[in-house]
Amino acid sequence: MSESIQIKHAIVVRARPDVLYRMALEPKRRARWDKNFVSAEYEGGEGRLANNALVRFKFPRRLLGLGFTAKYGQLQAPQRGGWESVRNVGPLEKLTQGWTFKPMPGGTEVTLTMNGRVRYRWIRAPIERVLNNMVVSTLIELQRTVDAQGAQLMEDMGRELAEKQKAEQKAAKEAAKAARRKR
Repeated sequence: MSESIQIKHAIVVRARPDVLYRMALEPKRRARWDKNFVSAEYEGGEGRLANNALVRFKFPRRLLGLGFTAKYGQLQAPQRGGWESVRNVGPLEKLTQGWTFKPMPGGTEVTLTMNGRVRYRWIRAPIERVLNNMVVSTLIELQRTVDAQGAQLMEDMGRELAEKQKAEQKAAKEAAKAARRKR
């Protein structure tokens, strides 16, 4: 007897919805920052983010190293998008993932929903725990990735400002020395 699992979490991220949409749904970008995927690529080589596009995902070894094919659907850039598995994913009959991006002052509210249907009742609790951990860690990694980009930008700007101030101080010292020499 199959059992359904529904997990939904939301987080506010300091970034624009269009940036987050591409990070979360574009397979190659997703594989770069999300530790829950070893690889993600369009099936059949080159592809693009569109409804009914097939994507091949592979989980890391800690998630049994399962590989599966998913089909994108409900894509409405930059508000929402998601995918659902084409066939079984290990003990799951079906696995779906949906993202919504709601702009708000100071960032975007990102909601990640994961639904699954397990084949056997006895395995529901451990699979639900694993899926919940996946959702939470994915949202945290998304926020970390965005914050890391922002932190790097702030660090670079701070370094440039410090160099500019040093140059101005040096020029002021040189001007003061030149003024003293003229006396």
